[in-house]
Amino acid sequence: MCRWLAYSGTPILLDTILYKPAHSLIDQSLHAKLGVETTNGDGFGVGWYGSHIETPGIIREIGPAWSNRNLREIADHVRSPLFFGHIRASTGSPVQQTNCHPFRHGRWMWMHNGAIAEFHRIRRDLALAVDPELFLSIEGSTDSELMFYLALTFGLEDDPPGAVARMAGLVERIGHEHGVEYPLQMTVAVTDGVRLWAFRYSSERRSRSLFYNTRVETLRSLHPEIGFLREVSDDTRLIVSEPLGDMPGAWNAVPESTYGVVQPEGDAMFDFTPQPV
Repeated sequence: MCRWLAYSGTPILLDTILYKPAHSLIDQSLHAKLGVETTNGDGFGVGWYGSHIETPGIIREIGPAWSNRNLREIADHVRSPLFFGHIRASTGSPVQQTNCHPFRHGRWMWMHNGAIAEFHRIRRDLALAVDPELFLSIEGSTDSELMFYLALTFGLEDDPPGAVARMAGLVERIGHEHGVEYPLQMTVAVTDGVRLWAFRYSSERRSRSLFYNTRVETLRSLHPEIGFLREVSDDTRLIVSEPLGDMPGAWNAVPESTYGVVQPEGDAMFDFTPQPV
């Protein structure tokens, strides 16, 4: 499947998170420890918000992240307070640019690790549930992008947790109608450029790994030798498919069937349950 990270906090160079950690996302593209595949070389993408642009910038490529010179160049020069990084291991859909994450619609970004089981069997029924005007914006053929547009159809812009719950509920209902026992496996990140939501859920209740960082003020006391921690604000947050290093006390597993929100008024975590549609 895939590996991803989402950063929110003090504006930093993308290089600081994408390349510099011992087990960075770039290292994970070759040496993932907790994913289904060790190598995630079926494309990559980075999306970021700048200081004066409402919509995020996105680059997506079909080659592996570890050798891409353009990604290296961008990471050394782009500074952002909120960005996504994703490395892809295809679950069956073609290796093409439009199938790489993150996906964008207006000011919203979305990325996913996991799969809709037996997607080829239930894809048509799911696609018919997408708002016809939104359907015109779908560019690729992945289950991940279709999940995004289903969530948009179900009100993502007004109620992200509810929209994702309704999307998950539809996937499970249609999957069960087609005889699929465990239709959905997902860790999802979605943002509007201000708030960041992350979801961990699977029909089987055995979801792919997802972690968030311990609060920065606590990490400073545990690891005063790490300069990066002195440079970022207390509200800086990282959500990752797998830890970026072995720093003791730095990472916490997101509980099963849970979603969290990173927002200016304070972080929060809640139970996640698919909702019937």
